[in-house]
Amino acid sequence: MYKKVLTEEIISKFKEHLILEERSAATTQKYIRDVKTFADYTARNEITKETVIDYKKHLQENYAVRSVNSMLASINSLFSFLGWNDLRVKSLKFQRKIYCSEEKELTKAEYERLCRVAEKKHGGRLNLIIQTICSTGIRVSELKFITVEAVKQGEATVNCKGKSRSVFIIRDLQKKLLRYAVEKKIKSGMIFVTRTGKPLSRTNIWREMKSLCKDADVNPEKVFSHNLRHLFARTFYGIEKDIAKLADILGHSSIDTTRIYIISTGTEHRKRMENMHLII
Repeated sequence: MYKKVLTEEIISKFKEHLILEERSAATTQKYIRDVKTFADYTARNEITKETVIDYKKHLQENYAVRSVNSMLASINSLFSFLGWNDLRVKSLKFQRKIYCSEEKELTKAEYERLCRVAEKKHGGRLNLIIQTICSTGIRVSELKFITVEAVKQGEATVNCKGKSRSVFIIRDLQKKLLRYAVEKKIKSGMIFVTRTGKPLSRTNIWREMKSLCKDADVNPEKVFSHNLRHLFARTFYGIEKDIAKLADILGHSSIDTTRIYIISTGTEHRKRMENMHLII
């Protein structure tokens, strides 16, 4: 019986497998990073079930539950690929949070202040980027699908993580984007581009958004593009109360992911409990 040892060749073949499975570049990089971390832990020695269980304990001592489960999912995927199914381990169970930290969730009032400051400090582009993400629920990486053609149609086709979905562009946003395109002499293609016509980088958008915090009086920990997506999700769910539809709009494969987006703050949760009036 051969020894189960992780080699560079095995890791390389696993990477090829992930690419052929059409996993996204980000997912592939994460899986390989996690596998290499595990390989370093084993010091390229023989892997047994005890080795994996010890590694699981090591992760528990050093990482949050969600991170542990994510790293275990990576090595379990590797074991399935290699046919080492006897080495697979169970993920950790955890109680899902019923409310989120107010220090991290962006409010609508804060969002509006960010937009006003963005207009003053950076002109129309950053303000429009913020409003586009927040009013459509798209990821910052999906801004490239907001084209002149899509805006004119009032609908963009977004391709992300191997899936395609339609994103509606509401009339008020449509007007703003078309006016901006005319001002910048953009007749076709992507609306948000660099001077050389390339898509804007996530890093530059993040940096520009962070520069608004002081003047907008918003905690910097709240200011990142994904929080705009969360605000869209909470606002939509507050009106529609349809989590399945929201999952489709956001491009989520699992409703469990969508639930993370719509949990209320501790203050809102407390207010609902107070309104139950169960103390006589």
